Formats: sequence, structure tokens, C-alpha cells
Amino acid sequence: MEISPFHVDELAAQSLAHQSSPGTGIRTFMPDQHRNFFELLPYLFVATADADGWPVASVLHGNTGFVRAPDPTTLRIEALMATDDPAAAGWQADREVGLLGLDLSTRRRNRANGTMAAVDERGATVAIAQSFGNCAQYIQTRQPSAHRRSVTPVECLAGLDAPARQLIGTADTFFVASRSRTSIAQAGGLDVSHRGGRPGFVDVQGDTLSVPDFRGNRFFNTLGNLLGDPRAGLLFIDFASGDLLQLQGVVTIDWTDRAAARIAGAQRSWQIKVERAWRRPHAFPFDWTFGDYAPTTLATGVWA
Repeated sequence: MEISPFHVDELAAQSLAHQSSPGTGIRTFMPDQHRNFFELLPYLFVATADADGWPVASVLHGNTGFVRAPDPTTLRIEALMATDDPAAAGWQADREVGLLGLDLSTRRRNRANGTMAAVDERGATVAIAQSFGNCAQYIQTRQPSAHRRSVTPVECLAGLDAPARQLIGTADTFFVASRSRTSIAQAGGLDVSHRGGRPGFVDVQGDTLSVPDFRGNRFFNTLGNLLGDPRAGLLFIDFASGDLLQLQGVVTIDWTDRAAARIAGAQRSWQIKVERAWRRPHAFPFDWTFGDYAPTTLATGVWA
């Protein structure tokens, strides 16, 4: 019998959404085009789990080529995670990790997850368990240029302050980290995924965010994980200043089509009640030139 590339909660999410996928393209190794792609990137989005098991979304950076794949089941990352990054607690050997390679200038992206085989003074080695490509939907193009900034200490927020709400409410891009239930072994683990839309596609009410779920690849990796473990980590980037906003909270999924009446393109929605937040000023050392919105983004709306 062929083993499904999806775990039980991903299959349950597909059922709740009345959709399904054979999972074509999900592999236990990286094909050559994925291996070559990772080596072109100057940044890499990551998901770790903190000491209490909460997912954390973050991003690493380095010179082009700081990520390389010496073989189809190994990624070597020549970068150190900042000690004040809330994701650093999970950056340890034998811990699960989720990875997203995303070239914002071309909309190309590949995902991988696995286990940290080793962590040393220069970086980390990841043993890949799953690898697959994603389509280019809802990705806004941006061209980066390296710009070193003076990094200031992390700010731990008691709740979302006005600058945080402003960043979230005007964002067209964010990243979400999730994890499968710990009892799931086959096809489980950590995941980090991209979400995109028009500025205003994330609604902010106090410390609660509402996120539309647009048509995607029908894998339901993120919502499947959140169905089993509703804890999530979010990452928002201020592309003008290089500030990073990292959030943790508990997710509630609305599987009905109520969101469709309030935001064009939505098939369902989810809310996250933010419980912890960090602002890391100037932590992402790039300047960005905006290109254009994805055609799929232009077919969506903002919250009414």
C-alpha cells in the first residue's frame, strides 16, 4: 500500500475543506533543481519550537550560497541565529525544523522540513524528511539589496502596540510557523509557510488577527497542523526599516464560507489570539524595491 505524504490532521483538514490532493511532488529528498535553488538565496525562512513546544517563525540571512545541499537529503546552513531571536531556543541538534526557500524577486519557493542533525559554531546541518515546491500564488515581487544596519535590542511586547498593528494592517506578506501533534510521526514535524494578499488582508482587532484562507495547493499543511495543535508563530517584515515582528498565539479555524462575504477570494478564515510578541529592530539587513502584486493577489480583496 502506498503511504500518503500527508499526516492524519492534514487529511482531516482536506476533508473539512471538501478538497483533496494526491500530494504529487512531495518527496523524501530534494531533487537537483531544489538543491540548486537553495544555494541562490541570501535569506531563508525557518520554523523552530521553543522550550514549551510553541512554534516560532524567523528568518536567517547570509551571503548568497550560505545554504547548500551537499546531497539530496542534507542542507547545510552557514549562519548563526541571533541569541535574542525567540526562535533560537529551538535551534539545537536533534530538534525538528521547518524551512522555506523563497525568492521574492522571482516568486519561486521550495519548502522542506526535517531534523537538525548538527549545530556548530558556524551553522547547522539539517537532515531532510520532506521536500516540495509551492506555486507562485499571492507572492509580491521585491528586489533585495544588502544593507547592514545597526541592530538594537529586541523589544518584548506585552501586547500589540500601535506600530505593530500598523505593520500588520498594511502588510501584503507574512509567514506562519506550525507543527503537527507530537503523537504524529509519519509526515509530521514543523512547517513554515508564506501568506500573501493586498495590504489590509490581515484584519487587526486588539490582539486578535483574522486571516483569510485563499485558494491554494490543496495540501493544507498549515491548517492541518493547526487542527491538531492550534499554537502558531507568525513573522511580519517591515521591508522599509528591516524590523521583524514575531508573534505567538492560539488559532481558531472557521471552516465555513462566512469569510467569503467579507473578503473577496476567501474560502475560509482563521483567527489568532496573540499571546506573545517581539520586535527586533533592523534585524533584516536588506533594502527592498517593490515590483508588483501577483495576479492572484489582485483577484482578492481586503476585509469589509
